[in-house]
Amino acid sequence: MSPTTKITHAQNLPQPCPHLAEFRSRNGSKPFQVLQDCLRVKPPGGRASIRREPDEVPRCGACGESSRPRLYACVACAAVSCHAPPGPSHAAAHADSMSPGHEIAVDVDRAELFCCACRDQVYDRDFDAAVVLAQTTASTLGGKSSSLSSAIHCQQPENLRKRRRVDYRPWTPDLRERVLMGSCSSPLESSNSASDLPWGLRGLNNLGNTCFMNSVLQALLHTPPLRNYFLSDRHNRYFCQKRNGASSGTRKNVGNTDANGNKNARTCLACDMDAMFSAVFSGDRTPYSPAKFLYSWWQHAANLASYEQQDAHEFFISMLDGIHEKVEKDRRKPHSQGNGDCCIAHRVFSGILRSDVMCMACGFTSTTYDPCVDISLDLEPNQGGSTKVASTTKSSHSCIGETDSMNPRQSCGISTLMGCLDRFTRPERLGSDQKFFCQQCQMRQESLKQMSIRKLPLVSCFHIKRFEHSSVRKMSRKVDRYLQFPVSLDMAPYLSSSIIRSRFGNRILPFDGDGDEPDTSSNDLSSEFELFAVVTHAGKLDAGHYVTYLRLCNQWYKCDDAWITQVSENIVRAAQGYMMFYVQKMLYYKASENQVAG
Repeated sequence: MSPTTKITHAQNLPQPCPHLAEFRSRNGSKPFQVLQDCLRVKPPGGRASIRREPDEVPRCGACGESSRPRLYACVACAAVSCHAPPGPSHAAAHADSMSPGHEIAVDVDRAELFCCACRDQVYDRDFDAAVVLAQTTASTLGGKSSSLSSAIHCQQPENLRKRRRVDYRPWTPDLRERVLMGSCSSPLESSNSASDLPWGLRGLNNLGNTCFMNSVLQALLHTPPLRNYFLSDRHNRYFCQKRNGASSGTRKNVGNTDANGNKNARTCLACDMDAMFSAVFSGDRTPYSPAKFLYSWWQHAANLASYEQQDAHEFFISMLDGIHEKVEKDRRKPHSQGNGDCCIAHRVFSGILRSDVMCMACGFTSTTYDPCVDISLDLEPNQGGSTKVASTTKSSHSCIGETDSMNPRQSCGISTLMGCLDRFTRPERLGSDQKFFCQQCQMRQESLKQMSIRKLPLVSCFHIKRFEHSSVRKMSRKVDRYLQFPVSLDMAPYLSSSIIRSRFGNRILPFDGDGDEPDTSSNDLSSEFELFAVVTHAGKLDAGHYVTYLRLCNQWYKCDDAWITQVSENIVRAAQGYMMFYVQKMLYYKASENQVAG
């Protein structure tokens, strides 16, 4: 881009090129049809280029040079000309010598449009979308489909149904529902005391080194989608037990089977969660004892059934797995947890991670997708290099744990959640001992790996790796470094769409190669998250204590087993965050296909 048209502010956008508009109007709806069979994708990095033959060496038609800084092919007549400012421009001379319509050319090495009359790059949305589609297809299929025409007709990935946004309408009971509510339920008692805690905030008794369980349960009890699911009676424990042939007396059996020989009926963590939600939101303020839930979880995770201190993150994963496993057995039908439609646990917490491993020799990229219910992050190295990340995020995020509230010795090299996410999604060169088998080279090659997030869950859980275990030194330790985490978090930079767009160049279009985003506005809205719970760990590796901080109505509350206290934000800043829970600011409601008459 020339200095005269350089963009200095976001508001000073360049004017559209009149020659490009004239070229499009003159050549109909498909002005770049001639370039379809000439577009090639070459390694490394999947860069696009224009070649009539794969081994062709383009040369300027006027001077015969092939090593000039820029070579452009006329879209109208395919004549190749050079452009090397401040010297003479043979591309501009070609446009001047020809009839109107030869002003638009394409960079043969970058597949970018160029106006020879304006002597500047130009942008065409349809052209860039087609180029990126060809790049993605070539990378995914190992270069077997590198032309633009084959890319356009390639198969679209599965599970890419367009999401339809529907307006949110608050629920109001009709006449029949009012009768059912009056006959089958009793209204909750309301309190007029201004000093009362928010509704549903109730302490949990420690049953013997069970602070790990209480801390995670407090976060789950106040997870908005999960809370709304159970409080709206979407999982009724009485109906579930009746459907599975279990009676109230069956739950008291210690054996693995009930009276009917049904092994599944003995434990249903979702039923115990339903009972817990009913008890916690009943209005009773006395601490609640989740003994029944603990017993059910012990039956599911027999290897963790003891009164020893356990890891809160391990309990979180095990509990979600127990809910998912029970639903899978009841349905007798396989469901993919990555789709988020198999059970309430994965509807709320399930996302999809994308892993790209690129061969450093030929550029072939192997892409895999893995479902996840949380993201485990390494803390940044304790160096001053992370100061740049902290200063950058301070202007765009409202952080908890700002450096002004920390001790002077901690202000240098403090880790940030955004820095940890940058570290998680940046390209990583795998060592020689981790060579992967390249399908195109048919041999093991060194590779470059990059992680990204293809699908965001409704609730994102970030697990900070504070416990390190070394098999070489045969020792374990806890990392006590402080972590800054924002109240509002934008996950857009870590999405696969953003990662792919940055990898394929500065192509400003809402396109990620996967087609799983309906439009830019919905993607932008769903990438904004809000913090509502922080699980912290204080103490040493073998002798520590878990505490949860909940953010309700813009006020922080400390949940320390049976004790609930209101705290200031500075207290949360000083705590060592172990698990952070973020919920989407904008939730999308799926339109119901089965309309029920009122």
